[in-house]
Amino acid sequence: MIDLSSDDAAKSLRVREFYLGRQPILDRNQALFGYELLFRNAPVGPAVIETPGLNATAAVLAHAAQLGVERTVGDAIGFVNVDADAIMSDIFGFLPREKIVLEVVETMEPTPEVLARMSELVSQGFRFSLDDVKADTPHVESMLQMVEYVKLSMRDMPVDRLMRLAPRFKQEGKKLVAEKVENRDEFKTCLDLGFDYFQGYYFAKPVIMSGKKLSPSQLAVMELMSLVTSDADNIDIERAIKKDVSLALNLLRLVNTPAVGARQRIDSLSQAVTILGRRQLQRWLQIMLYAEPSKRGHSMTPLLMLATTRGRLLELLAHKLRPSQHHVADIAFTVGIMSLMDTLFGIPMAEILTQIPVVDEVSEALMWRGGFFGDLLKLAECIERIEDMEHYIVPTLRDLAMSTDELVELEMAAFEWSDNVVRYAL
Repeated sequence: MIDLSSDDAAKSLRVREFYLGRQPILDRNQALFGYELLFRNAPVGPAVIETPGLNATAAVLAHAAQLGVERTVGDAIGFVNVDADAIMSDIFGFLPREKIVLEVVETMEPTPEVLARMSELVSQGFRFSLDDVKADTPHVESMLQMVEYVKLSMRDMPVDRLMRLAPRFKQEGKKLVAEKVENRDEFKTCLDLGFDYFQGYYFAKPVIMSGKKLSPSQLAVMELMSLVTSDADNIDIERAIKKDVSLALNLLRLVNTPAVGARQRIDSLSQAVTILGRRQLQRWLQIMLYAEPSKRGHSMTPLLMLATTRGRLLELLAHKLRPSQHHVADIAFTVGIMSLMDTLFGIPMAEILTQIPVVDEVSEALMWRGGFFGDLLKLAECIERIEDMEHYIVPTLRDLAMSTDELVELEMAAFEWSDNVVRYAL
């Protein structure tokens, strides 16, 4: 096994270029349980220094761990993919075992050496997940006793096979994860079959309902947002906030989150309006739209998490690319957070844009993924769906003249910020 503690090894790891996807894993109540972290080697030029004796997966994982896996998963659990070479390497000193589940694919060759190493890692407190299980093969059987989670993919999985495999693994005491769940019907099927956890973007797909009306609280926030974006006096904005007591309290709680970065505690609405300014106030009202359904017992946390992460990532990207234009970063945040409002409200995006006045650039990005902001939004969406849309990321980064290292650093900052906000918002 290679020793990664030396300075030379650490330096050579830092030159590894990779990008990162973070896919939510939800429990039966659709609350956030964990993330699958998808580390992808970026295709780079010949100047990359390889870490001798350490394969690409292990090197990328060790590099990610040096950046801080905790920053990436917050309070949740991180599922990370490892192959046989990574299992046999000495990367595990880098990984926080209490925060991590090691994920192996069912096709991995379970040699006696690999099984012995898995057993050793389990005895050290690491947990394993068996990914993409399609049948109860001898390979699966040999690894089953060491794994805590079994993942079954909904893609290309016949329902009759699913109905046979799910009870079989439940009987063995395994926690079942349905992955690549793409719509509500698949979620319902897996729920009925007793699955414990669900991975996929079914929760972010709009279910459009004709004639759907916004709740009184959402309407109050929307009205307030139009006051904030117009030239209304601060006193009128304050008066409107005070009309809805829960709105006022929630807003005060949100503006005191560390994510706001205020130097002093904000104790009154007039202070909030004065200290934050219009653009910041608009941002927290947009976030409140996502937080509000959770307070009525609907689990919108993953949507809130996704929207705040998108908003922040777009803001950071815009700031990096156009540092002298502060308003551009503000617009980018709005595009990111509004991009999921059709799902939040169950109303077509075109209809939302008649209710929330936005500039043409925002409208073009939200409706057609067009223009500068549309490019940023497409990049964020591709990162979320890195398994299917990986080919789009590198050309986009090239167009934006940005390195993968810079992207990962911004992503991790966005993850951290979003986790912070959600903790205070709910």
